[in-house]
Amino acid sequence: MVSFKSRTAVRVDGQARIEFEVTHPFHPWRGRRFVLATRKQNWGEDRVMFYDVQGRLRSLPASWTDVDEIDAFRQIAAGRSFSRPDDLSALASLIAHIKRRHGE
Repeated sequence: MVSFKSRTAVRVDGQARIEFEVTHPFHPWRGRRFVLATRKQNWGEDRVMFYDVQGRLRSLPASWTDVDEIDAFRQIAAGRSFSRPDDLSALASLIAHIKRRHGE
């Protein structure tokens, strides 16, 4: 089950308004805050949906934001490693698969 906990949840007109911050170190919106419109699985990953300042619906991977509490890996890495060991292993497997398909 996906957790919708946030460090910033404010009640407005009887409804919880959840804000999140873009935390990805290389994203141009890093440090900007947005109001969560919805959250769902798109393109095989957990994504947050929000409206930008022009009113367009946008989405980002939830892992690029602070919408969830900081997990143990991110806490211990303290910004020194953006890639998790499991993600690097999956990437290595994908590269090996592509090489096999192309006969390298």
